Amino acid sequence: MRKKFFSLLLIFILALSMTQTAYATSISDLQKQRQEKENQKKGTQSQLDSVNDQINDLSGEKDDVDAQISELTGQIAEIMASVSLLEDEIADTQVQIEQAQKDYDEAKAKEEAQYHAMKKRIQYLYEKGETSYLELFMEAKSWSDMLNKAEYVQEIYTYDRKMLDNYAATVQEVAQLKESLEEQKSELEAAEYELEQEKASLQESLDEQKEIAADYEVQLAKAKQEAAAYKAKIKQQNAEIQKLASQEAAKKAEEEARKREEEAQKKKQNSQSTQNSSGGTSTASSGGAKTVPPKIGSGSGSDIAQYACQFVGNPYVPGGTSLTSGADCSGFTQSVYRVYGYSIPRNSSSQRSAGREVSYEEAQPGDLICYAGHVAIYLGNGRIVHASSVKTGIKYGNATYKPILSVRRIVN
Repeated sequence: MRKKFFSLLLIFILALSMTQTAYATSISDLQKQRQEKENQKKGTQSQLDSVNDQINDLSGEKDDVDAQISELTGQIAEIMASVSLLEDEIADTQVQIEQAQKDYDEAKAKEEAQYHAMKKRIQYLYEKGETSYLELFMEAKSWSDMLNKAEYVQEIYTYDRKMLDNYAATVQEVAQLKESLEEQKSELEAAEYELEQEKASLQESLDEQKEIAADYEVQLAKAKQEAAAYKAKIKQQNAEIQKLASQEAAKKAEEEARKREEEAQKKKQNSQSTQNSSGGTSTASSGGAKTVPPKIGSGSGSDIAQYACQFVGNPYVPGGTSLTSGADCSGFTQSVYRVYGYSIPRNSSSQRSAGREVSYEEAQPGDLICYAGHVAIYLGNGRIVHASSVKTGIKYGNATYKPILSVRRIVN
């Protein structure tokens, strides 16, 4: 009996020892698993933060793209309105040209009719020779009658001569008007061409920005899906951590011991940190990095204006930028300014935003004079030099020959 009792006691002690060992092993595993889950959660949270930063960046960049799309759309609308106005001007000018041609043809016909009538009257007076001319006066009943006949002949000649001169002057005047109208039409067509080029360029930029915006939409949708997946994963990890924490609570004594040890370790670290910080020295420098001043252009406005005049007579070439071989209006101004180190946009509508705005009364040589679909360089005293049209090339002109939209000061 006694032997049996000791045998049972031994079995109970062994079982209790095995239970304690297994329980201790379970707590160690729980701590390790919880730490792994915490680390996984931190990694997931870091990934979520990164995705949220990406969403914020994409949203900000998309807002910028949307703003550019809005601005480009406005610029295209403005150019389309300008083109419409130019088309109306071209149509009106064409009507005036056709009317001038009719007036020219009518004046020319009257001139020729008057010329032939005068020839017939002269022929009538002189075709029978000197005798008939003398008979005209011999038939006079008195000196007074003879003088009246002579004056009548002279008046006929003077009238014919005067009418012929008047018709010839009218023909010349109408021809000059027609030439002027054709030149005006050529300039309007050149301005329309340049506006169409600007519109095409802006439309291309608009299409690119729309593609970028669409790409941002796709990226945003993908990033938001990733964020939702990370949030779900964090929620799952939190549930697993809570479950492990509940299991660890069964060993409060061991947990409190671990906390005391961690607090002691933390105090030690804080003490070391305080000592290190008190013995350190500041290495901050009070001096900031010096920025390199921006490069600026050279030459005065008068220099630029004088230089531009050297190319008067050179051709107008749509889309061209060569001062010698040919340029359009904005290519001409851009190339002139580039010689002096100034960079301005390529097309005329963009050049209306270059430099700073000044009034026409304040305009100085070298300033840009901006019109609808056109731009020129101011020379002073109401004069400009500009690449005008295919017909007239680079030439001088009056600054107010058409409505001025803006005067830009490029040279400080």
